[in-house]
Amino acid sequence: MAQVISIILGGGQGKRLFPLTRDRAKPAVPIGGKYRLVDIPISNSLNSGIKNIFVLTQFNSASLHRHLLSTYRFDHFHEARVELLAAEQTLSTMDWFQGTADAVRKHLPHYHLEKDDEVLILSGDHLYRMDLTRILDLMRTKRADFVVATVPVTKKEVSEFGIMQINSEHRITAFKEKPKVVTRSDCFKGKYLASMGIYAFRASVLKEVLSGNESDFGREVIPKSISRLRAYAYVFDGYWRDIGTIRSFYETSLELTLPEPPFSFASLEGKIYTHPRFLHPLHILDSQIHNSLLSEGSRIEKSKIHHSIVGLRSVIQEGATLKNTIVMGADYYERSSAGNISLGVGRDCRIENAILDKNVRIGAGVKIANKRGAKDFDGDNFYIRDGIVVVPKNAVIKPGTVV
Repeated sequence: MAQVISIILGGGQGKRLFPLTRDRAKPAVPIGGKYRLVDIPISNSLNSGIKNIFVLTQFNSASLHRHLLSTYRFDHFHEARVELLAAEQTLSTMDWFQGTADAVRKHLPHYHLEKDDEVLILSGDHLYRMDLTRILDLMRTKRADFVVATVPVTKKEVSEFGIMQINSEHRITAFKEKPKVVTRSDCFKGKYLASMGIYAFRASVLKEVLSGNESDFGREVIPKSISRLRAYAYVFDGYWRDIGTIRSFYETSLELTLPEPPFSFASLEGKIYTHPRFLHPLHILDSQIHNSLLSEGSRIEKSKIHHSIVGLRSVIQEGATLKNTIVMGADYYERSSAGNISLGVGRDCRIENAILDKNVRIGAGVKIANKRGAKDFDGDNFYIRDGIVVVPKNAVIKPGTVV
């Protein structure tokens, strides 16, 4: 495993996750009350024994950089390292990343690859738990040039993913990027196999496929390579969610609050790491809590919380009701609001089907429910995306506002 590196792709602008990506890179989006999306591929890599991990980023990288520096600190006797590689201008190129393959290509000198090394390329916006050594084992056993991790999806979902045809030996015979129409010939044992955005390459092969001008793995590199290289599919049968839109982020997050969630951060296998904090215990005062995740450092006063997530350092004041809501919490405590609207959710608020980003200030008596059923709308300090109300980071909602 010393000859294996992980490259985590996080350079995209994340337009479909706006406004959660308005002020941060997509891998830095908080999830599960206390984690960041980037913690998932990094943890999977570390748990698989991979010591050298690179995170590629381009847009709004400051918060991601802070998180990596404060979280993944290894002492001098530990071989692991996590390194952030941002888009840069050099004498050979002056432009931004043009796609996933272009991002990996532009940083090839920084990986210091040897001929016999192996490279895992991972996405930074998925929720899953995987032993990545199984992909490498398949590549070694089959003597493959590269492997694409796949997951079964329904026919309704195929237009969102790259779909592969494979034979009985799991060798890839065809690849269609987000097809509008599929047939039975696209199935494997009655299932459509979608690319997970996870690839394993032999280092020499990776350099070869990136020697041209192709900018994206899914649209160009993989389809063009399967006919002339030994390409295989690793079929993953575990939990996996693509968190690329506000709707998918919202639904995936609230799945975590179920009594038996399909994915649990509490699992003893495949621990998910994040920034260690020294916060006080969660303080709950005379409140009703049902099927929710509550994070440390928070204070909940005489409130009702149902099927919701309350993030770090959250303050939920007396009389508030939260239902099907994600509260991301705060980055800091304030000594006094000095007569202004306090951090957190104010008194007697009613909030439903919403996402409250970090450091928001929700005034007393605010009602958020999208009763008119708007699908997409830009309001005063709030947005509606896919029918979900999103209050962006640092926004203030005045007392008595109705959304």
